[in-house]
Amino acid sequence: MLAARACHRWAGGQHLKFWRSSLRSARHLSHGRKWQHQGRGTVLNSAASQSRKSVVFFGTPQVAVPVLDGLIQAASQPDSTFDVTGVVSQPARPSGRGSRRNPPPSPVAQAAARAGIPQDRILTPERAGDAGFLDALRSLHPDLLVTAAYGNYLPTRLLGIPRQGTLNIHPSLLPAYRGAAPVQRALMDGLTQTGVSVLYSVREMDAGPVLAQAAYEIPEDVQAPELTQRLFELGTRLLLDALPDVWAGMGPSLALPQDAATATAAPKLSSADAALDLGLPAAAVHARVRACAGWPGSSVAFLVRDPAGRESALTLKVLRTRLAESSGPGTEVQNTSQEPNQVELAPGALTVRCGDGGRLSILELQVPGRRPVSPAAFINGLRGATLSWVPIR
Repeated sequence: MLAARACHRWAGGQHLKFWRSSLRSARHLSHGRKWQHQGRGTVLNSAASQSRKSVVFFGTPQVAVPVLDGLIQAASQPDSTFDVTGVVSQPARPSGRGSRRNPPPSPVAQAAARAGIPQDRILTPERAGDAGFLDALRSLHPDLLVTAAYGNYLPTRLLGIPRQGTLNIHPSLLPAYRGAAPVQRALMDGLTQTGVSVLYSVREMDAGPVLAQAAYEIPEDVQAPELTQRLFELGTRLLLDALPDVWAGMGPSLALPQDAATATAAPKLSSADAALDLGLPAAAVHARVRACAGWPGSSVAFLVRDPAGRESALTLKVLRTRLAESSGPGTEVQNTSQEPNQVELAPGALTVRCGDGGRLSILELQVPGRRPVSPAAFINGLRGATLSWVPIR
């Protein structure tokens, strides 16, 4: 019942009104820090920040960059109530070819540097419990920690450092989808609505009391990376709107505990999730493609048969799909085989018939190691060959 009350309060009839007030907060209440440029470096404007609260942001991947940007933008306003005094991110790690020897900093660390945050305030510990890191964090005298997709366990001794606690932006309507992949799991489950929660961090993952929450309708063809970014942007506005209550010391009393009995898990995806089973219903296949977009992606094994009858195996990455209409302009197919796994080759479209008989259009695909191509370009390369998908056994 407590979780239901939290959702009603933030995601029910007042959702749009609350969202608009958040937008006004981002523009007019803007909580932030001012930077003065001195040569190549930057320092905090200490005179302007004496009465402001100290906020340290924790985040790592690209989807967390809008959160940091929103905080810094808010921090640039003259009537700001807090300063972003530091940024914490995971260490630089190899992310592709040529990056093993000199891996680039995380997207959040790069965004912090671009914003002019001094390098000695961009912290990248291997573990958030390292003693040296905790000493560096204490030296920033944080009033509040804000986390978004940081990707590292926060020990109790870290959570005890900020005076006003730690607020986490989590892209689900908690207690649903606790864990590392809430957006992906919601898409896989075929949900039409999800949301974002701002909660106090406790030792158990995503289990703390919820301070703010808003629902979000899922567009039909949106994919996980884009949906995740939208939810974090909405979550940033919710957090900014809630900060006056936090600074007044009212946050913990306003936050509502989650109902652990209704909690569901959202475990991290693995490379095995990339195998796309076209034997599932078309809607389920479409949902998985959207959920696995970015990483781990979606791959299908195909059998190519050339006009002479020779066969060869081909694995394709399916990047984008759409549920196909049963008929209409441009759906005339080049092959008329009734084989259930046969791919329909229409002008500019690849359409597969899935396990329930539903048809799914492949809008973008990629041969591993090559650039993504349109269906039209791929069909031209087939030169009269037919294509059928291979069931997963």
